[in-house]
Amino acid sequence: MTARRWGLLAAALLGAALTARLGVWQLDRAAQKVELQAAIDAQGALPALEGAALTATSLHRRAVLRGRWVAERTVWLDNRPMDGRAGFYVVTPLRLAGRSEAILVQRGWAPRDAADRTRLPPLDTPGGDVEISGRLAAAPSRLYELGTGSGGTIRQNLDAAAFAAESGLALLPLTLVQTEGAGADDGLLRHWPAPDLGLQKHYGYAFQWFALSALIVGLYVWFQHLRPRLRRPQQP
Repeated sequence: MTARRWGLLAAALLGAALTARLGVWQLDRAAQKVELQAAIDAQGALPALEGAALTATSLHRRAVLRGRWVAERTVWLDNRPMDGRAGFYVVTPLRLAGRSEAILVQRGWAPRDAADRTRLPPLDTPGGDVEISGRLAAAPSRLYELGTGSGGTIRQNLDAAAFAAESGLALLPLTLVQTEGAGADDGLLRHWPAPDLGLQKHYGYAFQWFALSALIVGLYVWFQHLRPRLRRPQQP
């Protein structure tokens, strides 16, 4: 075998090994996400927390909270689709009963006016003490935006720390994704998507890497072994 053929063999083996290793790495990432999803499901199966028991480690737990809406601090997060329609996530702070803190509540989804995106639909926010339930999550999903964002009622994103400084509210490092409770007949949709850990993405990437590894091996075998034999003159 010539030096050139040895070089091609080494390159093919290296490329196939590297892409196969990347495929295994993606499967490892998927396995980690499976374990994380199992942990999230286990948290969600625990008894619901009440306001006094909330801590920064309460993510993914169910909760039943009592308090009063801080209606004047309601924020409408733009470009949040639900059921294939464009609209807003409505976020209102809830001042918790028996605590000095408040928590941001992702109350639901409202449609956007196609003719005037600044025209907001009516929103019924009950006064007085209310009780709501849902699951505890991190900050609302963040979308790409140019610049540092701005205040106002309609926003692209909501930074909890900046909003706490702006509103003067002591906010817990959690949000509640509301599923039931006060104002549940307010016309807001609550078809919340399940938390997406990107599991299928890792499986897709793994398939691509393994396919590329097989392609490298197949091309080497074809060009270095099968094709030369097919082109070799047949003996009479």
